[in-house]
Amino acid sequence: MEVAIRKMGNSRGVLIPKPVLAQVGLEGTADLQVRDGVIEIRPVRRNLREGWAEDAQRLAAQAGDALVWPEFANEGDEELAR
Repeated sequence: MEVAIRKMGNSRGVLIPKPVLAQVGLEGTADLQVRDGVIEIRPVRRNLREGWAEDAQRLAAQAGDALVWPEFANEGDEELAR
């Protein structure tokens, strides 16, 4: 969707259509960040761990949960019984 950037006082802004706001659950306040040259507007999460379970399931489904660091063995591990 192409939108116009409008002058709003000393700033610039974009009007976000009501259906788009409803679709992503934005109301009241939002979290605004710039990452890699992209402006992200997200609903404010009050519980910092909210959505972690769903994100973990999504990563596992995409095979994105592989170890980043290799497993390191400790001296004497081979002597441990399973």
